Amino acid sequence: MKVTTYSLHVSLHQDCHLTVTDSKHHSLSAELNTPVQIVTITVASINPRVKPFDIRLKSTEYVELQEKLHAPIRNAANVVIHLTMSELFLETFKSYVRLNEVYRCPSGQELEPCIGCMQVNANVKLLRLCQGDSEGECQQCYCRPMWCLTCMGKWFASRQDQQQPETWLSSRVPCPTCRAKFCILDVCPIN
Repeated sequence: MKVTTYSLHVSLHQDCHLTVTDSKHHSLSAELNTPVQIVTITVASINPRVKPFDIRLKSTEYVELQEKLHAPIRNAANVVIHLTMSELFLETFKSYVRLNEVYRCPSGQELEPCIGCMQVNANVKLLRLCQGDSEGECQQCYCRPMWCLTCMGKWFASRQDQQQPETWLSSRVPCPTCRAKFCILDVCPIN
């Protein structure tokens, strides 16, 4: 059932087919200071008198909806649904890092595989760019590029207080190798 300002859409469980058609990522939700993914699901009935309608819900509520339904929800658009806060945070972390200053490798420096996953070459470098030299908690990291963006994001998320996701984007964590503290503004993509 979906209630809007001027209409009411109703479909019986046994008569409807649900299909995930779209998803939108928002870096901050209105009620919390956390990332959120909104999933659009089209409800189509086998009854020709019932017109199809869309419902939207947070990806974290998707499992709850699945448990209440008698039929599976199809994913026609091959939408990746992030079911955990860490998965949502990782997408937001990546989008913010892509906006940071790009680090240019010195000529002749070869990038080695990421020591976290060994699947892709290292593609981020920690540089203290967030504040002046004598201000704040962040420290300069002198490590060579050793991590990919995904592994660095997972490291960053794993070091957070899981009970306070609204503080994740503004927090500082230690470098996984040298332990110098850094924030999201200090993670530079490599060109």
